[in-house]
Amino acid sequence: MDNKGGRMPYKSDLDEELFSKSFETDMGKIVVSVHSYNKGAKKLQIVREIKDREGNFTFSKLGRLSKEEAEGIMPLIQEALKAM
Repeated sequence: MDNKGGRMPYKSDLDEELFSKSFETDMGKIVVSVHSYNKGAKKLQIVREIKDREGNFTFSKLGRLSKEEAEGIMPLIQEALKAM
């Protein structure tokens, strides 16, 4: 076991998505989701996805939110919290 802090390596098959909804804009979308890893604590995740040249969504740093984006994801966050 030669990994950081004695932790086991991440295994995607143990990561369960319990909730996911998105807020879309012209530039892309912000996805609000709840995940549980290996039946552990439920955690909120917020991710930005932008469109590439072909129009496919790709991961991007969340960074700062516009007022429109913040207002758009607030109901999604509140809904996600109920799933936690």
